[in-house]
Amino acid sequence: MDLNQKEELADELFRAQPHIFGSLRAQKQLGVSLEKMDFLLDILLICFQAMKESGPTWPLITEDEQDRQMKRYVTTVQFREDLPSSHRDRVLRQYLNGHPEKELLAFVQVETVNWLQRIVPEESDRYIALAADNIVNCIAFVPMPEPRKSTRRVRGQVAPAFHAETRCCGKRGGPGI
Repeated sequence: MDLNQKEELADELFRAQPHIFGSLRAQKQLGVSLEKMDFLLDILLICFQAMKESGPTWPLITEDEQDRQMKRYVTTVQFREDLPSSHRDRVLRQYLNGHPEKELLAFVQVETVNWLQRIVPEESDRYIALAADNIVNCIAFVPMPEPRKSTRRVRGQVAPAFHAETRCCGKRGGPGI
């Protein structure tokens, strides 16, 4: 995706999901550099493209929904950390197996790990990682409106659209953003 296409998609994302786009803008207030925010922008654009290609029109993901998902995620992580090490892997597997968007979550987490290995670490990097996971959780758990005839979204449908994107674009099997 060239810079003009990226800009057009970012404009579309802002119009359709301004609060999700706002989570990117909030990173600056948390001390994240513009250079590092570019990674989160790429993740946002990939996730938004997957949402678009999944079929139904998505409801607005509000700030309240983002806060709800962040609290849920942080609680889950804290719960796992408080467990004896012998139980942590089992709890992580349960979380991943029960996630409605397993493939999108896996993609975002792998991309985040790869990004973290390429950069000079800073304390603020955790905000980027949390925001990336939170975007996936918002997509996975946002309450969908009651379907009209045959436009019902089944959990997990973002990932097939996401995979269509990854097969046709970019390097390493990932989108070319």
